[in-house]
Amino acid sequence: MLDDADDIHALFHGAPKTTEFKKLRKRIVQHTREAVDQYGMIERGAKWLVCLSGGKDSYTLLAVLHELQWRGLLPVELLACNLDQGQPGFPATVLPEFLEKMGVPHRIEYQDTYSIVMDKVPAGRTYCALCSRLRRGNLYRIAREEGCSAVVLGHHRDDILETFFMNLFHGSRLATMPPKLVNEEGDLFVYRPLAHVAEADCEKFARAMNYPIIPCDLCGSQDGLQRQQVKAILDGWEKNAPGRRQKMFRALMNTRPSHLLDPKLFDFAGLTRGAGAPESPDDGIPNL
Repeated sequence: MLDDADDIHALFHGAPKTTEFKKLRKRIVQHTREAVDQYGMIERGAKWLVCLSGGKDSYTLLAVLHELQWRGLLPVELLACNLDQGQPGFPATVLPEFLEKMGVPHRIEYQDTYSIVMDKVPAGRTYCALCSRLRRGNLYRIAREEGCSAVVLGHHRDDILETFFMNLFHGSRLATMPPKLVNEEGDLFVYRPLAHVAEADCEKFARAMNYPIIPCDLCGSQDGLQRQQVKAILDGWEKNAPGRRQKMFRALMNTRPSHLLDPKLFDFAGLTRGAGAPESPDDGIPNL
């Protein structure tokens, strides 16, 4: 990737010239392109609503998608969107000024969902579920109004892995955020192009680019959230065995229904002798 001022998108102007940053940038772009291709996200000529919260992940998403578009590798129209949810103290001018400066097409929408959440959620309970539901409904509406075929979110590898364990520990199911899905109404795709990108890389990238990061005080003010607990567990595992996060993430891409216990995914009742493949050496049968 060239770094001449005339050959890059404005979102990359002023990028550090260090070898370390160039490797980081290349890794993020490659992982994003890999996810876009692997999960079939591109519809040529489509329009994407790219959701921008002002956090490190959404800035990384916005930059890498425009990088791919700039290089002719993402033949879709991009519209950045920030949903101002009415949080007290939210710096409402930061994102519009940034997007104007970067020359990024955008829409800023104000909807006071904060007051609704504070009114409906009992004291001591987490806000996340209702806040997310209200935000999602508004983003779907905006996507339809703008003629978009997809809502694009900045969830990364670690978000996906944490959600898997939250479902495992608290929901008694094996499920997570998929990189691509269709909404309940069936009229919009939801994409997560950063599915293969590590959170640490998003953090390093956004900080190095000096993007004006806006913290999420609404969620961050609540201690003991399930996601934070899971994150702490994963941090401990990663510290004791570096690379474990990536191995667990790869496992989500390598499932074996015949070696799980869900009869809806595999016909255990209809299994007959001599009709199946031989047992794998890691079938989990203990030594006798």
